[in-house]
Amino acid sequence: MFETLKIYKGREINLESTYETLVQFGYKRVNAVTEEGDFGVRGENIFIFPATLEYPIRVELSNNKVEGIKTIDPISYKTIAEHEICIILPLRDMLRKRIHRARTPRKGESDPIDSFVDIAPSDYVVHLDYGIGRYLGTERVKVKGEFIDHMVIEYKDGGKLYVPFSDLDKVQKYIAFDRRPPKLYRIGSSLWRETKEKARKSAAKVALEILEIQAKRNTIKGVTYSPDTDWQRILEKSFPFAETKDQLKTTDDVKKDMQKPRPMDRLICGDVGYGKTEVALRAAFKAVMDNKQVAILVPTTILAEQHYTTFRHRMKEFPVNIDMLSRFKTGAEQDSIIASLKSGAIDIIIGTHRLLSGDIRFKDLGLVIIDEEQRFGVRHKEALKKLRLVVDILTLTATPIPRTLYLALMGGRDISIIDTPPLERLPVKTHIIEFDDKIISKAIAFETGRKGQVYFVNNLIYGMGKLHRRLEKLFPALRIKIAHGRMGERELEKTMADFIKGNVDVLLSTTIIESGIDIPNANTIIINNADKFGLADLYQLRGRVGRFTRRAFCYLMVDNMRTLTGDIQKRLFTIKKYQELGSGFKIAMQDLQIRGAGNILGTEQHGFINSVGFDFYCRLLRSSIESIKTKMQ
Repeated sequence: MFETLKIYKGREINLESTYETLVQFGYKRVNAVTEEGDFGVRGENIFIFPATLEYPIRVELSNNKVEGIKTIDPISYKTIAEHEICIILPLRDMLRKRIHRARTPRKGESDPIDSFVDIAPSDYVVHLDYGIGRYLGTERVKVKGEFIDHMVIEYKDGGKLYVPFSDLDKVQKYIAFDRRPPKLYRIGSSLWRETKEKARKSAAKVALEILEIQAKRNTIKGVTYSPDTDWQRILEKSFPFAETKDQLKTTDDVKKDMQKPRPMDRLICGDVGYGKTEVALRAAFKAVMDNKQVAILVPTTILAEQHYTTFRHRMKEFPVNIDMLSRFKTGAEQDSIIASLKSGAIDIIIGTHRLLSGDIRFKDLGLVIIDEEQRFGVRHKEALKKLRLVVDILTLTATPIPRTLYLALMGGRDISIIDTPPLERLPVKTHIIEFDDKIISKAIAFETGRKGQVYFVNNLIYGMGKLHRRLEKLFPALRIKIAHGRMGERELEKTMADFIKGNVDVLLSTTIIESGIDIPNANTIIINNADKFGLADLYQLRGRVGRFTRRAFCYLMVDNMRTLTGDIQKRLFTIKKYQELGSGFKIAMQDLQIRGAGNILGTEQHGFINSVGFDFYCRLLRSSIESIKTKMQ
């Protein structure tokens, strides 16, 4: 039967047995219950944060009898709701350990139960042989005298399939881009075989297109860079942090690409703060060592300023001329920079989409680095397509690419994944709260009390002045400044520079800080009206803190928790749920499911993806790529 711990209001419980069961379920006993899997005891209260709930519960006891079961706010400990019963399941991590031991994945295969996001009871899943069903949970079934764990999947008309853990490679979570639930298949129906075959033919067509693009790129002759110089090695040794394994491998991938005759077109995908910029910096320096110019394209002027500062600091010992082109520059300054690019006097230029304007000419452009390409418009992307045919392109993104999509595209595009967090990096503690002056005061006082700085994000410029006055009234001794895109350029530049230097305690800003701002001393972020933000935006904003070894905090504030719609609640609780480092892949897939978002592989494939699920379609695509490659050899 399913393993559960049931606690009923009005009944007695055995405390020692309850604690022992919680430990067996994978929960850990702590002093303060703050995240899923914690439980603690205080007086005659047991605090438990179940994996199935968004908030912790407090079990109130009197002589071992349960007097009350209440959902509580983890910050204020206020009661949110009361219950007659609480059912606690084992943590999914414990389920994975037993194994969404029982089976070792084949070489090159991802963990079947953890391909995108956790599989939970009531989720839709896809079985390779039987199609789409609903996952009910795990059950122990007696087989040949031995009890074996099985996944239980329900199909159309109530049919049930029991899948032993040894066959879990045949099961994936069903993920599609429509909000409507999928149609369940009937066990043994020929309809699934027909649907699967149509999807396979579609995937084969896409695979052929991908490989044709790759073959065309292979016929174009690009720059063949020299092996590393002594200066290259000196620059890399000056990196003040220990590189992660992924950073080193990605750097090696990029260098190998640059030393090949065909143009590089590599995507580096890594979580916020995982070291993509350092990889790009080393590639830029390598290009300059062969007397080539480098253009670094970023989506915002603030990110351009930050990269400009970083590149100049890291290369200050070398004769490399670095400049920046953005709206922060006057007309005369821009004219001078454009002339220097044309003459070759500038080695590395960092700028916004201004770099794609028709008046920009380079003497000898060799490498273009694009930070967050998806944030540029259609016209800019068309200009980048033309560049791809003649120069090396290195694209950086913190918007995570799902693992199976990466595997599927592996045969047609060069992708490097950096998913190892920097040493000593800690997850960001994330809380969902209602707007409350006391909690805000407590959060800001704690951060500034340890000499840290605070982001306070409010995405509506209208009303920022009122909010600014409110914060000043709460904290008259703190230095609080406003930053948003409609400010005068010089004023905005000065405000951001002051914050970076530590001369501002609280920065009240719009999402202008979303991309790339790296300030290790800022480790608390408060996001006002968090229900108005998309999941990707919330994830990027949370990534502004926790970029050093100090514990960081993110507060997602809403006006009234009870008025939030279902989709908004899912967004907020997804961000709260996935706090661990490197969780961007799971968040990306949750975002796709919540928003019912678009056509990653094109309009024609949309229906096929929905009919078999995104994960399964990607596996068909990867299989097709490998098959076509084999035939072409």
